[in-house]
Amino acid sequence: MEHFKLNVVFMNKNSLIVFLVAVLFFSSCTKREKLPNIIIIFTDDQGYADVGVFGAKDFSTPNIDKLAEEGMRFTNFYVSEAVCSASRASLMTGCYAKRVSIFGALMPWTTYGLNPEEVTVADMLRQKGYTTGMVGKWHLGHDKEFLPLQNGFDEYLGLPYSNDMWSVDCDGKPVGPKSEKPWKAQYPPLILIDGNKNVDTIATLADQATLTTKYTERAIRFIDKNKDRPFFLYFAHSMPHVPLGVSDKYKGKSKQGMYGDVIEEIDWSVGQIVETLKRLKIEDNTLIIYTSDNGPWLNFGNHAGSAYPLREGKGTAFEGGVREPTVMKWPGHIPGGKVCDKMASTIDILPTLAEITGAGIPGKPIDGVSILPLMKGKQDTTPRDEFFYYYNGELRAIRKDKWKLFFPHNSRSYEGMKPGKDGCPGKTKILKVGLELYDLENDPGERNNLASQHPDIVENLSIIAGRMRKKLGDKLTGIKGYEVRPPGRKNTERTKKINHLAIGKKVIFGNSYNQKYTAGGDSALNDGLRGSLDFNDGKWQSYRDEDPDFIIDLGKETDIEEITCSFLNNQRAWIFLPVKVDFMISADGKKFNELKHFEQPAERDYKQYVKEFTFKSGPVKTRYVRVIANSIDSLPQWHPGAGKKAWVFVDEIVIK
Repeated sequence: MEHFKLNVVFMNKNSLIVFLVAVLFFSSCTKREKLPNIIIIFTDDQGYADVGVFGAKDFSTPNIDKLAEEGMRFTNFYVSEAVCSASRASLMTGCYAKRVSIFGALMPWTTYGLNPEEVTVADMLRQKGYTTGMVGKWHLGHDKEFLPLQNGFDEYLGLPYSNDMWSVDCDGKPVGPKSEKPWKAQYPPLILIDGNKNVDTIATLADQATLTTKYTERAIRFIDKNKDRPFFLYFAHSMPHVPLGVSDKYKGKSKQGMYGDVIEEIDWSVGQIVETLKRLKIEDNTLIIYTSDNGPWLNFGNHAGSAYPLREGKGTAFEGGVREPTVMKWPGHIPGGKVCDKMASTIDILPTLAEITGAGIPGKPIDGVSILPLMKGKQDTTPRDEFFYYYNGELRAIRKDKWKLFFPHNSRSYEGMKPGKDGCPGKTKILKVGLELYDLENDPGERNNLASQHPDIVENLSIIAGRMRKKLGDKLTGIKGYEVRPPGRKNTERTKKINHLAIGKKVIFGNSYNQKYTAGGDSALNDGLRGSLDFNDGKWQSYRDEDPDFIIDLGKETDIEEITCSFLNNQRAWIFLPVKVDFMISADGKKFNELKHFEQPAERDYKQYVKEFTFKSGPVKTRYVRVIANSIDSLPQWHPGAGKKAWVFVDEIVIK
């Protein structure tokens, strides 16, 4: 049998151009090669040293170790960022999270998610005839339009975000006024989702203990159901993210304690998956990839893992935050018992699976490269020789070959701080990181700064980083990046450009807007662009130390009938509506007459919405329109930031 085909090229999720798919059968003697089944097992907050073959202490992982024995262990395998949502966005899209504008850990009230226009691993494989399923933690947007079924998956069971995003304290009791984090009372119920439907609530620590088993049972059903067709299973464990939960099968089993128990139950889950593949006689045609989303959350002490011998953990650009214990097994393709020390990353998984399956690479730029040669044991190849350490939009470091250069930034640090215990966190500190150079081959713990000894290497890495900044931007240097794509957003109807009398007219500012959110500067309030519910969408202008006070000069006396000024309410982000708003008009720009006065009490209201303050009347002749908005003096006592300054966000002065 002879095949002639041209790969599918993705233009976007909803638009495919298929140039040619032609299969000519000249012989019935040779069977067509079967597409492999693909399973990605993705744990949460598991440390580099939290697998037996990576140095685990006081607990064992025989099933994961068996994967390494029969497959390959990767010792320089990276996630794109050491935090939940950003890491997962990269796994799904083959992009640095900065490229697809997913930052940090999305909250249950976040109004954006992974853009449905992005091509995910599931989208790509489904176009090749794969059945796609997911179990576990999604964390790329909790609203329906952002959930897995709208991002390439045929079925889904799991939590929409982290298992600690609930109104339960670390001792298992409901959050109250005397809790260490009383603001957690505002969390909605933690919902288990099946497909697009809410089917259960995770309300107690006992409920948390059911998750690993529940996920595993669903994964096995998915494999059983699809044993006769190629399938892709994305199994994203909620554990060992705190609060830890372990079933009675493994409670008290390890010497380490509850964290060890949880890892041993995850290992049991891996064993159940492998046993199912063996029972169905499809193990030899299945690729299994095991890794974690980021390093350990070290301030949780005995409920956290270890990144030894690496430095720091989750939430940092140090190796302990982003280098993960990774094992891959694919009988007949990945040689058994091998160790790969070459650099690779979760952003490389999508293009690697594209090469394995013959799927088309997304038409939009991605950052991953195929590491299939490494998986096949070709250690003389180097698919990836550079890696960029982004965190929350900041380019914090770059690695090329064995050299890693840090750029000055403030980092979370756990070192020297007393860790928490039994599920309650200890404190962290802020570490000022300078221009620092490390030889990771000889100093994986990043202790010996060699920047002063190798200025040529510092200069070369800085030049390479500068090229990436132009593409993806960097908050540390204020560079935006010309290849950055937007996330998916709600309330996008409101963001369509509108026309009105004030567009392009002169704006006179009585007070200065805050430089953190400028919406483009002096023209932001009359450019015809209004904001969504996402205050990061680049269309909201912010005020904090001074109140909004601005004048629109229409250029000549004009009959107006309507003035509208919109403000954002997002109290969880410290963004409050103004308590007073005044619309005023003037013929000469000096003497103003009040047209409308509004008062808005600063009440507790955690809903996110846009409030439009509007004046309407018969024609009024004026040249100048002034808007003054007064914010609350400080955040109220019931707010987590009590006593500190609130933000006011305004988007457009619409005059008709």
